Amino acid sequence: MGFLSRAPVGQDKDSWNAFRSTPTSFPLAGYPIGLVLALPFVLPISGPFTAFAFVTLIYIVTGIPHADAIADLGDAAVVHGPPDERQTVMQDTTVGVGAVLALGLVLLGLWTVGLQLSSLTLGVLGLVVTAEVGAKLAMATIACLGTPAHEGLGSAVADDHGPRSLVLPIVAALPAAAFTWPNPAAAIGLVGAFAAALVMLAWASRRLGGVSGDVMGGANELARLAALLTGVIVWTHS
Repeated sequence: MGFLSRAPVGQDKDSWNAFRSTPTSFPLAGYPIGLVLALPFVLPISGPFTAFAFVTLIYIVTGIPHADAIADLGDAAVVHGPPDERQTVMQDTTVGVGAVLALGLVLLGLWTVGLQLSSLTLGVLGLVVTAEVGAKLAMATIACLGTPAHEGLGSAVADDHGPRSLVLPIVAALPAAAFTWPNPAAAIGLVGAFAAALVMLAWASRRLGGVSGDVMGGANELARLAALLTGVIVWTHS
C-alpha cells in the first residue's frame, strides 16, 4: 500500500525489498484502493460532480507518478527515432504535445466513465474495484514479463522475476472477475486490463528497448481505463 498509494505506511527499505520481490502484492493492493475510489458513487451528488470527484480521488489516493508516466510515454510516442532517443525524451522535464494529448485523453476517458457509472445501479461499483485490481495486475505483468531498458525503478522490480512469477498475481486478481456477477462486466474488464498490459509491454519492448518505471506506471493508468471502458460497455449492453 505504501508504494502503490499515498498511504503513509511501509515505506522503509525492508518494505521496499519485500514489495519488489513479491509481485502478488500489486493486485492485492488493488482491492482496498479500489474500494476507496468507489466512494464518490455512493455519495448524494449529481453525475458530473460524481465523475469529477472520481477522477480527483484517483490522484489523491494514488498520487501523480503514474499520470507523470503517461505524460512521459506520450512524449516518447511521438518521437521518430531509435529507442535511445525516445528514452532521452522521457527523461526530459519539458512537457510536449504528446504528453498533453496522452494525459488529456486518459483524464477525459476517466471522467466519461465516471459520468456513465454515476447513472448506473450500485451493483456496478464492483467494476471500480475490479479496474483497480486490473491496473495493479498490469504493473505485475510488466514486472514479470518485461526486460528492463535501463537501470532504475523498472529494473529494481523486474530483474528478479520471470513469466512463472505472474501466476500468483493472476490468481490473486481472479476473484475480482466475479464482482458484478451475474453480469460479466467485471470479468471482461479484468481481461481488458490484462490486454492493455500486454499491448503496453509489446509497444515498450519495440519502441523503448524494454520496460521502465514509466512503462509500469503507464500500464497502470491504461489498464484501469481499459477495464472501466470495456466493463461499462458490457454492463450497459447486457
